[in-house]
Amino acid sequence: MTQHFNFCPQCATPLALLTQLEDSGEKARWRCPACDYTHWNNPTPVLAAVVEYQGQILLARNAAWSGPLFALITGFMEAGETPQDGIAREIKEETSLDTHALDLIGVYDFQRMNQIIIAYHAVCSGNVQLSPELVEYRLYPPDKVKCWPAGTGYALADWLKSRGYAPEFMDWPKKD
Repeated sequence: MTQHFNFCPQCATPLALLTQLEDSGEKARWRCPACDYTHWNNPTPVLAAVVEYQGQILLARNAAWSGPLFALITGFMEAGETPQDGIAREIKEETSLDTHALDLIGVYDFQRMNQIIIAYHAVCSGNVQLSPELVEYRLYPPDKVKCWPAGTGYALADWLKSRGYAPEFMDWPKKD
């Protein structure tokens, strides 16, 4: 069970893995033994976009990644915005592109990162100018793009299927 912090944010007592009776039965969670605070560890919603730009799919490489992998544009929602507004903002912030159309592709489970991915197809225009968060981008014709067997790769595969393409998955890079 993942624990994101060690102390109660209400009273600073160390959290403990305690079992309590909940609606679905007994459940062990990180709880405060002093004030009964519960760290729920709910999944974080993440927004993602299959960006269609000049008839091709734009994939980008994050500056924090060590490998040569390219992926969808992603980001987190801000308080007070809708998922649609959030992904349009992320696309603008990360690529400088304007979004003209958004369609929901689907919602995807990404348990390894404790995230729920809300994926959209975005039709965009303008001139690509990457934020410092991204170091490179590539454009792929839809029939040439390869999907990855995790998280947003499944959203890309579903979008390709919806357009009549048979998605092809790449081999996942092995860690040394």
